[in-house]
Amino acid sequence: MFDFIPDYVFLLAFGFILLIKGGEWFVDAATGIAKRFHLPELLIGATVVSIGTTLPEVMTSAIGAASGSGAMAYGNAIGSIICNTSLIAAITIAIKPAKADRKSLIFPVCFFFGAIAFYALNAYIFGKFDLWMGIVLLCGFVVYMIINVINMKKNPEAAEPEEKTEELETPALPEKHSAAGLIKDIVMLIVSALVIAVGADLLVDNAIVIAEKLNVPQTIISLTIVALGTSLPELVTAITSLMKGHGALSLGNVIGANIFNLVLVSGAAISISPFDVPADATFMGMNASLVFDLPLVFVTMGILTIPTIIRSKLARWQGISLLCIYAAYCVLQFAVLPNFA
Repeated sequence: MFDFIPDYVFLLAFGFILLIKGGEWFVDAATGIAKRFHLPELLIGATVVSIGTTLPEVMTSAIGAASGSGAMAYGNAIGSIICNTSLIAAITIAIKPAKADRKSLIFPVCFFFGAIAFYALNAYIFGKFDLWMGIVLLCGFVVYMIINVINMKKNPEAAEPEEKTEELETPALPEKHSAAGLIKDIVMLIVSALVIAVGADLLVDNAIVIAEKLNVPQTIISLTIVALGTSLPELVTAITSLMKGHGALSLGNVIGANIFNLVLVSGAAISISPFDVPADATFMGMNASLVFDLPLVFVTMGILTIPTIIRSKLARWQGISLLCIYAAYCVLQFAVLPNFA
């Protein structure tokens, strides 16, 4: 059975590449369109860029849900949160801790914990995700975006320097060139969305096949390999921020991406096709996801955010602790849980 696996691994990797490039093109095109309408850079970053880096998860989970693979949609959303927190954010913190603005963290952190508490309660009490829950999560996404826009309108001074700098450095384009550029951005937006869709389809289909051939539960594959692959845009953003000396920026990106994974990615997948909490991985007769995955989301985000809010800065011990947790989590998923299946 292993003779055919390299072919599926190649297609899986190709799907990853399409997701990353498609997400990069989408962000560039969407940012270009937003700038043409003179939207603040801060607003672009908090909306267009954050959604763009989360598109791989959205498409992967939506396609997985539509194809009847609830385990893939569930594992990708929860796995991406764990990966973003205990690997991507952890790397940047362990290498170069940074200061953090306590005031700007309070709302998104409280929103995240409120959303994950709602999500977890449904998982533990009902054992399934119904259509109404998907709608509530999507409504939560809309509310979160509206509140962000309102807050930025109340504090526009953060965006003004960047806008003035750009006006000085970028000469005004003739109208025909601006129109041509706008059309180019719109075309690129459509093409990048199609590339992301194809990449997500390849990723889901081949991850499922590999899981079946290796007798590894879909939930484990989606919680680790697929989640890591779809989190690569956040990893690129984090590394870029670190190289430019803006370590705290990666923290905001990770928290924002985690919120989008919860309310947008999960909300879209559940609304498309409601599903039960996957139970293909068990531990001593209990659903492994309810025992390990959901509690780990609370633990990792708690380690990342609570000390940061209290001290208004990140500490290297947070990053090292989170990296150790992620390493143990991967060992658990691939070496321990399969023995209990």
